[in-house]
Amino acid sequence: MRAGEGGAEARELAEARERVRAAGGDALLARLTHLDGARGAPAPRPGPALRAPDRGARADYDVVIAGGGLLLLLAPLLASAGLRVAVLDRARVGAAHREWNAGTAELEALSASGLLAKDEVERLVVARYVEGLCRWHGGGTYPVRGALDHAIDAAGLLAAARARAEALGVALLDGHALVEHAEGPDAVALAVAEAAPGAAEGAPSAAPGAAGARPRALSARLLVDARGAASPYATADLVCPTVGGVLTGLAEGDGPRRIRPDVGEILATTEDVEEGRQHVWEAFPGRPGETTVYLFYYARAGDVGPGALLSLYARFFRLLPRYKEGDARLVRPTFGFIPGWTRLTAAPRAPGRRVRLVGDAAARHSPLTFCGFGASVRELATTAADLARAVEDPGAPRAARDAPVHSGTGALAALMARPAGGARAGEMNALLDTAFAVLHAMGNDAYAALLRDEMQPADFIRFLRETAARRPEVYREVVRALSLRALGRWGAGLARELLRSR
Repeated sequence: MRAGEGGAEARELAEARERVRAAGGDALLARLTHLDGARGAPAPRPGPALRAPDRGARADYDVVIAGGGLLLLLAPLLASAGLRVAVLDRARVGAAHREWNAGTAELEALSASGLLAKDEVERLVVARYVEGLCRWHGGGTYPVRGALDHAIDAAGLLAAARARAEALGVALLDGHALVEHAEGPDAVALAVAEAAPGAAEGAPSAAPGAAGARPRALSARLLVDARGAASPYATADLVCPTVGGVLTGLAEGDGPRRIRPDVGEILATTEDVEEGRQHVWEAFPGRPGETTVYLFYYARAGDVGPGALLSLYARFFRLLPRYKEGDARLVRPTFGFIPGWTRLTAAPRAPGRRVRLVGDAAARHSPLTFCGFGASVRELATTAADLARAVEDPGAPRAARDAPVHSGTGALAALMARPAGGARAGEMNALLDTAFAVLHAMGNDAYAALLRDEMQPADFIRFLRETAARRPEVYREVVRALSLRALGRWGAGLARELLRSR
C-alpha cells in the first residue's frame, strides 16, 4: 500500500459509516457494526449448561420462532392452526431490514395462505414494472417480463403480519436474543436474554449469568431458527454481502444511467473483477421518486471476514455515480449477509429433531438469484404445515423440497464466488453476457423461469449446452472453480432431477 492510501481508505470508511448513521440512526449503525464484527468471530461462550426437559414435560409454547424478520409471516398461520406461538428478536419483531420484490406467484401465495386477503396484498404493491433488465459491462442488455416485477412495501407487510399475530395471541418478545437451547424427548429448553441495542442475534447484553443479565427460561415443543446468517447453524458454503437502501434524487429517463419508474434492473455490472470480486448492482423503483439500489457480490462463506459490509458501503457510495446519474440521497439503509447453498456440499442442518431451520438459515432458496423472499413466500403455507406436523411428530417428512433447477445453478454461483482477476478480470462479464444472451434467445418463458426458480431440468441443460457452444472457455472456467468431487455432485444432481422430470 502506497503512502496515504491507508489514510484515504480510513476516511472513506468513516464517511460511509456516517452516511449510514445519518440515514438510519444510531441503532441501525450499531446493527451494521455488530453484523460486521460477527464475521469470523468466535461464537458467544454459553453459560451454565441448560437442563433438557424431561420426557412428558409440558412446554410453555408449542412453537418458538427465533428471529422476527420475514419468517414472522409463519406465526399467524401457526396460531391459526391452534398452536401456542412465541416470536423473539434481538430488535423489534417485524422490523423490516430489507426491501423486497416479487412476482405474481408470490403475491398469490400471500393470499392463498390465508395470511392476507387479496385486497390487502394489492395495497402492499408500491410499483409495477413492464419489464426487468439484466445488463453486463462490455456486453448487452437483456430484457425479461414476468420476473420480480412488483415492488412490495416490506414494512407494511411485516406490520400486517405482526398485527395479525398479536390478534391471534402470539407472544412477541421484542429485544430478546436466543442464547442457547437444550433438547429433550418432547420439548426444547431455551435461555433467552435481553439483547443490547443493535447486537447480533445470539449476542446478549452481557454473558449469561452475569450481574443484571440473568437469562429468561422458556420451553417449546419446537424451536424454529429464523435467524438467517446469524444462526450458528447457517453453514451454507456461499454468502452474499449486500448493502444499499432506498434512495431519492436519482435521474429518471431512458438510458443505462437513468431510472425508469416502470422498469426494474435485476442485475447489472459497471466494471470487471476488482479485488477478487465481481460486484453486481440492482435497482428497483418503488414509491414515486424512490428507488431501492443494492450492491453485492458472491463469495465463499470462509472468504468474507469482519468489516465486509462497511467496506462494501464505502464502495457503494464511491461508485454509485458511475452506475446512476443524479443527486442521490440515502433515506433508508438496508444491508445484510445472505447465505447461499450450492448443493455441492452438505446442507445446513439443525442440531436436533425438535429444531427446524427456515429462511436464510436453511438457505434453500436459489444459490444463483438469492431470492429468499420469493422462495419463502411461495412455500409459506407448505412450511407452516410442515412445522405444525413437526410439533406432534418431529420426524415427519417435509412436504417442501428444492426447486429442481437448484441442482444446477449452484455450480454457476460457485463460479461467481471466485472469479479470475488480473489479465482475466473480464472473463466473468464475458461469461455472464454469453449466458444471458442464450437465455434471451431461448425466449421469455425460459428466461423468466430461471429467475423465478421454475426452469425445468431439460431447459437448464439446454441452456448450459448452448452457453458452452458459444463460449467453449466455460469448460476451463468450471474445472478451475470446482473440485472433481463437486463436479461429480453437480452432474449427479442434474441427472437425478432430469430423470425425476420425465
